[in-house]
Amino acid sequence: MAKKKATPKTKSKKQFKAPKLSLNRQQRVVLGSFLTILGIAILIAFVSFMFTWKADQSIIATLGNREAEAQNWLSKFGAGISHFFIYKGFGVSAFSIAVLIIVSGIYLFLDLTLSSLKSLWIWGILVMLWLSVFFGFFGKEHALLGGTVGFEMNDFLQDYLGFIGAVLLMTFLLITYFVIRLKITPERVSAYFKTAQKEMEADAEASTATISEIEQVEEDYVPKEPLDVVVEKPLQENVNEVDFEDSFKAKSGVEKDSTPSEKPSAKEKMTIASTTDDDLAMEVETTAEEEVVENLSSKLVKDYGEFDPTLELGKYRFPPIDLLKDYNAGGTGITIDQAELEENKNNIVDTLKNYKIEIAQIKATVGPTVTLYEIVPAAGVRISKIKNLEDDIALSLAALGIRIIAPMPGKGTIGIEVPNKKPAIVSMRSAIASQKFQQAEMALPISFGKTISNETFVVDLAKMPHLLMAGATGQGKSVGLNAVLTSLLYKKHPAEVKFVLVDPKKVELTLFNKIERHYLAKLPDSEEAIITDNSKVINTLNSLCIEMDARYDLLKDAMVRNLKEYNAKFKARKLNPENGHRFLPYIVLVVDEFADLIMTAGKEVETPIARLAQLARAIGIHLIIATQRPSVNVITGMIKANFPARVAFRVTSKIDSRTILDAGGADQLIGRGDMLYTQGNEVIRIQCAFVDTPEVEKIVDFIGAQKAYPEAHLLPEYIGEDSGTSLDIDKSERDALFREAAEVLVTAQQGSASLLQRKLKLGYNRAGRIIDQLEAAGIVGPFEGSKARQVLIPDLIALEQHLENE
Repeated sequence: MAKKKATPKTKSKKQFKAPKLSLNRQQRVVLGSFLTILGIAILIAFVSFMFTWKADQSIIATLGNREAEAQNWLSKFGAGISHFFIYKGFGVSAFSIAVLIIVSGIYLFLDLTLSSLKSLWIWGILVMLWLSVFFGFFGKEHALLGGTVGFEMNDFLQDYLGFIGAVLLMTFLLITYFVIRLKITPERVSAYFKTAQKEMEADAEASTATISEIEQVEEDYVPKEPLDVVVEKPLQENVNEVDFEDSFKAKSGVEKDSTPSEKPSAKEKMTIASTTDDDLAMEVETTAEEEVVENLSSKLVKDYGEFDPTLELGKYRFPPIDLLKDYNAGGTGITIDQAELEENKNNIVDTLKNYKIEIAQIKATVGPTVTLYEIVPAAGVRISKIKNLEDDIALSLAALGIRIIAPMPGKGTIGIEVPNKKPAIVSMRSAIASQKFQQAEMALPISFGKTISNETFVVDLAKMPHLLMAGATGQGKSVGLNAVLTSLLYKKHPAEVKFVLVDPKKVELTLFNKIERHYLAKLPDSEEAIITDNSKVINTLNSLCIEMDARYDLLKDAMVRNLKEYNAKFKARKLNPENGHRFLPYIVLVVDEFADLIMTAGKEVETPIARLAQLARAIGIHLIIATQRPSVNVITGMIKANFPARVAFRVTSKIDSRTILDAGGADQLIGRGDMLYTQGNEVIRIQCAFVDTPEVEKIVDFIGAQKAYPEAHLLPEYIGEDSGTSLDIDKSERDALFREAAEVLVTAQQGSASLLQRKLKLGYNRAGRIIDQLEAAGIVGPFEGSKARQVLIPDLIALEQHLENE
């Protein structure tokens, strides 16, 4: 009995819900009706107050007395509220309050959108205040016009601004209202008067034309003898005479025919007979029109061929496959252990039978590191029952971690992935040499490795269009990045793709320095192409945003939608390089440790990356971001929304798996390159191809030994907010305390704004401006982050000489 009593108490606690603040439809109708009726009542009271306010003045102080009678149409309520808003308040402009309440009630009653209601209230109150102050000019004897508030505000303005100043201020506010609220500008006013003038002129012309038509109709009734001559004689002249001078001037050699509707064809002669016997007949010979080349680019392609972007490095050779190590040399690849398969099958069947789950069919697919067992449960077995047995099956198999897929996409089976006891290594050589990768017709093909069915998994980075990688430390992220870069190096020419590499750890991507002038892109003033300083990442990302905007301008001028169409049009010589057009390579941004950037820069990094992820797909800029900490403060919602392609290596918790994949499973991986890939639909398990550091070194050495471009691909220059020294260079704009501040810093040999604040008792903004002026004058050095600026002048004597020599 005690248990039965306890259960309803727990249910009642679970069913408790916090009250909702939003109004439902019924509440909106009730509130809207109330406000509408209240506004009408206030409006009636205001109108009545205009006639009965003098009679009701005596009872205002005794509204609580029931014996007192008010003349207002709404009795004491009307008299009290009207006295408050009109007499003591804003005068006749208080009518706007009643109108605003009525409009608000109508909006709620009809369930209209309330977005414009806020603006209506703000402008309505502002207009009420302006009218109240305006009517306050008429004095206190007209109390109903401006009210007490209007009179007092007007009196206040005149005390401080005078009558003329108050009028000018009110005029300015009126102009502001017309321009901002009503959108009335001088151009619109002049255009209105011009339109009205044109309409008046058009009406005048129409009336004049009507009068002339009436006169013409009256004249038509009067017969005139010259009518036949005027009509017929010009027709005879048009037949017998040809105005050759006019035709040759107008058409430069193309003559008129005897019949106006027919035109002579090319290489055709026309003879015009003379009208009299004395004149000679003249023969006119037509010449054919010159052929017009409709497509000039087709002629250029025919003469010179299509533009070849790889011509500058025409002798470039792709790295041979022998540079990659074959880890399965001399073997057959995957070895199938029949005893292991049979043992795992029996353990799965027995475990399910213990929970009274019958299996109709089972099939095994052996992969390099994982074997997939597909089972078909008997009729009537619930899938959730099998899914809950994940830990029990792992216990019976003594496996490192199993993953249940229930149901498998596109199949009527349930998948159980069991790690192999002797996993095989998937070499990068087998992934690159596969027919699927070699014959891939993709813009940016990437060979990740092999699936459970031992098929090489190849995807197009240009279709992803961005990739997000995550996993715990030592689970294969850096090897995955090397696999991505190696795939592109084996498939794309240096003219077709450029890499922007960000390596906060400073050791993972440094090998690619050797191919700087072949494949890498950097800022114009950077010494190294691979970015290891977090402070320089912000400039690089903003530079990529500038490059993105410039590329979109080129696509707009070329009237194409994406980079592929643009480059095809440029290769066909349909775009003129003199107009700024050029061949655009793909740019791949690789960030090895994104969490470190978020910790040090935060929004300054997240904002340009989110902007690139949203817009850069069409113009060939693609992002690959890796992190070992897939938490929500690193992989934010904005980042996840723009990275549909995700790769998850092994993580430590289900929460991290859901953060990166929006699904579980990454916590059940076995590590060492075991990964899950998704592009928004199904999750695919892949064994990432292994490429070791010596293999990468051989590849970059082979590429680096070949002829290269004069320098790395240069990104647009970006000047940050704190990198300029051109502020306040003009001496006339220097602060009055400039010299004194210089002496303080030179004496202390410490260039900081906080020191000026303490010594000279300045505010932060003024001290910062003086520091900028001192930097422009060469007294202190540039900004160095959290450290104080270096003072470039050793002592006060040198400072005096420096200022005199300026």
